Amino acid sequence: MSTLPTPGAPAGDWLGLTVGERTVAWTDRDPILFALAAGARPDDLDLVFEDRLRVLPGFALTLAQWAPDVLGSAGAWEVGTALHGAQSLTVLEPLPASGELTMSARVTGVWDKGAAAVYDLAVESDHFVATWSLFAPGRGGFGGERGPGRPAAPDGEPAWTASTATADNAALLYRLLGDRHHIHVDPAAAAGIGQPRPILHGLATLAAATLVAARETGAHPADLTQLEGRFASPVFPGEPLVVRGWADGALEVATERGPAITAGRTVFG
Repeated sequence: MSTLPTPGAPAGDWLGLTVGERTVAWTDRDPILFALAAGARPDDLDLVFEDRLRVLPGFALTLAQWAPDVLGSAGAWEVGTALHGAQSLTVLEPLPASGELTMSARVTGVWDKGAAAVYDLAVESDHFVATWSLFAPGRGGFGGERGPGRPAAPDGEPAWTASTATADNAALLYRLLGDRHHIHVDPAAAAGIGQPRPILHGLATLAAATLVAARETGAHPADLTQLEGRFASPVFPGEPLVVRGWADGALEVATERGPAITAGRTVFG
C-alpha cells in the first residue's frame, strides 16, 4: 500500500494513490448466491447449477468490495457517511466458477463538488477493471476540479421496456457476498439514513437489471462485457422495477417512486 494521507487530510491528497492489493478466493457457491440475489430463475440452470455454471460478470464487484471499505477506513472520509454514486465494470475475461484472484486498487479521480468530494476508485485485475464513484459529504471545498457533469439522457424512445420483481430476501442474500452494511437488514439502521425499511444494495439492483437486459435483447447475461450505472434512489427488497433499454445499450431503472438507476449501460459481447 502507498503511504496514504493522514485521516482528515484534504480529499485531493488521495488522488493517484494505490490503496492496496488483495487476493480473494471463492467457490462455486458464491456466484450461484450472486445469481439468486440478482433474480435468476430456477430454469436458468447455467447460472445456478454447478455442473454447467457460467459466472455472471457482476459477481466480480463482490470480490472487489474490500477496496472502498479500505479507502474509507484509511480516512478518506468518515466511515458510514459515503454514498455509492456510480459504478462501472469492464470485463477482460470471464471468471471461473471457483478460483483465486489478485486485485489492486487505486484512486483515479477526486472531484470537488463543493459540499462533498467524489472519489473514483479503480480495482484492477487480469479479469476485470471496476470503478466505484463514492460521494463523500463534507469532504469538498479543497480547491479541486469539479469533474464531469451528469451524463445526458438517452436519445429517443427506448427499444424495449420490461418489468421485473425483486425478491423480498434479495438484500439478505446479497449481503452474504460481503457488503454487510446494516442498512440492508436492520430497520433501525435504515431509519438512521431516513429510509422506512432496509434497502437493497445498488449493485444488486444493477445486477437484476442486467438479467432483464440480456433476456430482452437475446443475449446471455454471462456474455456481459461492459456495465455502467448511476444510483439515483434506493430500491426496497420486494419492490417491482421497470427497466428500459435502448439500441446502443443505454439502460434506466425505475420504481413507482421514480428513477433508481440512470446513465446505465449494458454491452454484451
